[in-house]
Amino acid sequence: MSRNVITIAADAAVIDAIKTMLSHHISGLPVIDQDGALVGILSDGDFIRRVEVGTEKRRGRWLAMLAGTNQAALDFARQHGRKVSQIMSPNPITVEEDTPLEQVVQLMESHGVTRFPVMRDKALVGMVTRTDFMTAIASLRLDEPSFSGSDDQIRAAVIAALAHARWRPAALNVSVHDGIVSLRGSVRSDNEQKATIVAAENVGGVKRVEDQLARITYPPPEEDYGGGDFVSLQEEPSTEDDRPL
Repeated sequence: MSRNVITIAADAAVIDAIKTMLSHHISGLPVIDQDGALVGILSDGDFIRRVEVGTEKRRGRWLAMLAGTNQAALDFARQHGRKVSQIMSPNPITVEEDTPLEQVVQLMESHGVTRFPVMRDKALVGMVTRTDFMTAIASLRLDEPSFSGSDDQIRAAVIAALAHARWRPAALNVSVHDGIVSLRGSVRSDNEQKATIVAAENVGGVKRVEDQLARITYPPPEEDYGGGDFVSLQEEPSTEDDRPL
């Protein structure tokens, strides 16, 4: 998370908030009251529906009736408001310093938000954003994993990487020569093909993956490929519809 949090006062002018966000290259601002308490969040999404650029909501008579007067009033205030408090999202979702990373991800996905204020008791101590995940991934240095094993060891590692994947290819054959992995077998979708290649590429010592996977709906018997390292597509149980007439 970022600990040097830039905030904006609830009674600040909208134009000042925009200048702050642009000058610091940030897409969101925690909003605080006179006592420094967190009262809202302002994001770049709050500016896409504004009268200045002609993107305010225009509802027909029937849609306006369905939305109700309260929603119409809220839309007008947010699209014409000149103070931060008038356009911000109040009562923002927050996380604590010790909130597990998986829970942060689930909150981002379920609420469709890109940032959370981080709290220590009632004090704002940071911001966690989607960019933080990019920074963390970059810090891990996604280079080719170093590995000095033999081709046989690499082959065994590739097979092990795919052994328990539900999408693993049927009748898979893996061969390795000088760190170059060749994959043969049958897959049912582009996604299965992509995942198989990715799994092999992530094995240490793999220099390149040669994709010889075949796309078919129902894979042929394993012996059609001269045997396989394992078969993944199981036979479906018979049903009443399978019985001959």
